[in-house]
Amino acid sequence: MRVILADDSVLLREGLSRLLEDAGHEVVASVGDAAALLDAAGAHRPDVAVVDVRMPPTHTDEGLRAALEIRERLPDVAVLVLSQYVETTYAATLLGGRTEGLGYLLKDRVSEVADFLDSLGRVHAGGTVVDPEVVRRLLARTARADPLSRLSPREAEVLRHLAQGYVNTAIAARLHVSLSTVEKHINAITDKLDLPRDPGYSRRVLAILRYLDA
Repeated sequence: MRVILADDSVLLREGLSRLLEDAGHEVVASVGDAAALLDAAGAHRPDVAVVDVRMPPTHTDEGLRAALEIRERLPDVAVLVLSQYVETTYAATLLGGRTEGLGYLLKDRVSEVADFLDSLGRVHAGGTVVDPEVVRRLLARTARADPLSRLSPREAEVLRHLAQGYVNTAIAARLHVSLSTVEKHINAITDKLDLPRDPGYSRRVLAILRYLDA
């Protein structure tokens, strides 16, 4: 199969490249950030993209957001998320849609090369492979009835930028939307999180605290 590797660790990418090539597969691109991943996916149309969750520039959830975009733009490309982290908001969105050709594995729980290659092959064949720990985290998140789960992917993205300290104008520029659109998203976020309207509180700050506490 033809594979793209996306991880900010050069050593990991080199190791996976050698492993895959030894197994008879072709690594058509090896990149270190989400923007390069999207470019490579569009240029090469691989069979599978192996994607880390946290990559530059913010090392939060760029990889998962890129995976969602690949799933939307290139439905024939299978995606295997291989990460140390379970980012529940975007993972729930990713796994809540079309699950054919999709996997989410944790790096420190992949103990055998044969198991990894088998998982990659199953994803390439249209199957779904999800680490049990990922499932456990998502079920726990659902059981808590986390108000953040009510947010749309774009609202979650706006809230993430708020938590990183960006003002509305900066968020609008980064997301390529109008200032009024950002303001509408923030109003929707504070409503969906059931934050108090008491004038003594900043609903914006309360939303950020809710995000950081999740």
